[in-house]
Amino acid sequence: MANILIVEDEFNINSLISKSLSLTGHKCKSAYDGIEALKIVREGSFDLVILDVMLPGLTGFELIEHIKDIPVIFVTAKAGLGDKLKGLGLGADDYIVKPFEIQELLARVTAVLRRVKRENNTFSFDNISVDFDKRCVYRDDSEVKLTPKEYDLLETLILNRNIALTRDRLLSLVWDMDYEGDTRTVDIHIQQLRKKLGIKNRIISLYKIGYRFEI
Repeated sequence: MANILIVEDEFNINSLISKSLSLTGHKCKSAYDGIEALKIVREGSFDLVILDVMLPGLTGFELIEHIKDIPVIFVTAKAGLGDKLKGLGLGADDYIVKPFEIQELLARVTAVLRRVKRENNTFSFDNISVDFDKRCVYRDDSEVKLTPKEYDLLETLILNRNIALTRDRLLSLVWDMDYEGDTRTVDIHIQQLRKKLGIKNRIISLYKIGYRFEI
C-alpha cells in the first residue's frame, strides 16, 4: 500500500479522506496548511499527495511547484475549467471537484498509483489472488472463471474494502451510474462470488444496507 499525504485545511474532510484511505490499507499523514505541508514533504517520503487548492500559508497551486517526483491529486471546490486546466498544467495527475463521493476518490487514487507504478497491480488474501491488469482471479493458483460483472463487483469490493456499501451504491459503481435495476442483481452476484471463491466470511452482509468486504 502507499504512503499518502493529505493536505486539506477542513478538518472533517481531511479526517474522512484519511480514515477511508487507511481502511483500504494506505498509510496517511495529514497537513492543514501549505507551509506545514511543504515541511512535511521535504522531511518525509510519500507515494502520493492529495492536495486542496485554497489553503492558508501556501495555496495548492503554489505548493505543487515545490513537490517534485510525487504524484498529486487536487481535491478542491474550485470547479472552473480554467482552474482545472491550471492544476493539470502545473503537473497534477488528477483533479477532483468537491463535493465528491469517497468511492470516486478511492478509485482515482488507485488509478494514479497504478499509472506511476507505485501500486501493486495484484491483490492477495487468503488463498485468492487478483491480477487487476489481466482481470484474472486465482484460487489456490488455479484461475477462477468469473463473468465480467462478477469481476467488476469483486474489484469494486476490494478497492472499497472495509467500507460499507449499499446495494444502490454497488449498482451505481458496478453496473452504471444511472442504472435503475433491481437490487437483487447485487445479491445474486454476491452469492456467485462467495460460491466460486469460497469467501463468504469476507463479504459481510449488512442488514437492510448492503455489504462490506473485510480484510
